Amino acid sequence: MKRWITPLAVLLLAACSSGKDEESGPEATADFGPLKKAERPEPVEAPEPAVPAPTEKRAEGSGADVGGANAIPRAIRGRWALDVAHCTARKGTDLTALTIDAASLRFYESHGELARIRESAADRLVADYRFSGEGETWRQRVELDLRDGGRTLVRRDHGEGATGEALRYTRCAA
Repeated sequence: MKRWITPLAVLLLAACSSGKDEESGPEATADFGPLKKAERPEPVEAPEPAVPAPTEKRAEGSGADVGGANAIPRAIRGRWALDVAHCTARKGTDLTALTIDAASLRFYESHGELARIRESAADRLVADYRFSGEGETWRQRVELDLRDGGRTLVRRDHGEGATGEALRYTRCAA
């Protein structure tokens, strides 16, 4: 069985090749040398508006805390989970957990840093975040709403790639 796998793989790779090493299209007749083709600049993205970084202050016994209008409201901060069983799961196995501090959202495989607050109240926040995770980076607008006296958090993501679907989290015990 094993002796058939290697020849089969070689045949499949050969079938994928057109057999031509020549380029086609306008670049084939253009007067470009090999180095000029490789040196084409990447498309330029519009610069992002400058967002002042939140100032940090330490409250005794509470660790780092971002203060003022540049912070996620205190009532929204904490540990949340889509599946209440994940509230007590061992770190790294808490697949639906979301931890919110004054300036970030932490999910199982990604992390979002607060970039710009668009709307804020004690029980509601609409803000832009710079996310990273699994080798990728992206920007996303996230809407967070407290419900049921602060026991439920409703999250909606907006923008490219977002479904806008409401996700309901349960507050985990401290």
